[in-house]
Amino acid sequence: MIRLTTSNLDIAYDDRLIVQDLNIAIPQGKITALVGANGSGKSTILKTMARIMIPSKGNVLLDGKSIHKQSTKDVAKQLAILPQNPTAPDGLTVSELVSYGRFPYQKGFGSMTKQDREIVQWAVEATGMSEFADRPVDHLSGGQRQRAWIAMALAQETDILFLDEPTTFLDMAHQLEVLHLLQKLNEFNNRTVVMVVHDLNHASRYAHHMIAIKTGKVVGEGSPIEVITPEIMREVFNIEADIVPDPRSGVPLCLPFALAAQPTADKVMMGRSEPEVVMAAAGA
Repeated sequence: MIRLTTSNLDIAYDDRLIVQDLNIAIPQGKITALVGANGSGKSTILKTMARIMIPSKGNVLLDGKSIHKQSTKDVAKQLAILPQNPTAPDGLTVSELVSYGRFPYQKGFGSMTKQDREIVQWAVEATGMSEFADRPVDHLSGGQRQRAWIAMALAQETDILFLDEPTTFLDMAHQLEVLHLLQKLNEFNNRTVVMVVHDLNHASRYAHHMIAIKTGKVVGEGSPIEVITPEIMREVFNIEADIVPDPRSGVPLCLPFALAAQPTADKVMMGRSEPEVVMAAAGA
């Protein structure tokens, strides 16, 4: 089943076109990873699909209706987004942060209902944050903070969850902690997860569907085994890589060993004699 698609989507910053004629479909109930080199447009695509940015042409369709023509509250009841490196006001506790996820369901300046409080408690427990519920968010570790923000997104009770590089600046243990949590939310709560992922092997391990982006265009789309190939790695990331099966899961792992195209600086250095290179390095 497909609920979320883009139709002939163009996205621009001022007069600079970043994404052109994009047509993609997000599988319902699956984890989709957007991958690509820095500046490829993947975060721009995510923000536009999540209604943070407005396209210059085309549509993002949710259940066949343009997402940019729907009200903010209506959209917030259907999808939630966790931006890159979110920040909370000083002193805000985990429970208070998570309660913000109930905003789409509140009228005016009304206080939370019993149902709201129950859902907040569920979101805190589901993300393993119960012992930190009364602790200020700015006193938590990176992984704990990320889980608190995911709990807030869960409290929105949406079927679709967007995340922009959710493991940025986290150490390896906390990266796995966050990705495993997203995997559980997908498996046990049937959440559709769409995330921008920097680490290709994390994307391959945790995503069912991958979309490889280069200069705002789709270069490869499908399962990890269809996207993590030497050809796509060469075109999208300019790397030569061995693709081997993960010994535990069998998903493809990318092992880069060289650049596909030689950098200009290397070509310049190789074109000069050894004494010239030494003198240049010494500042002669």
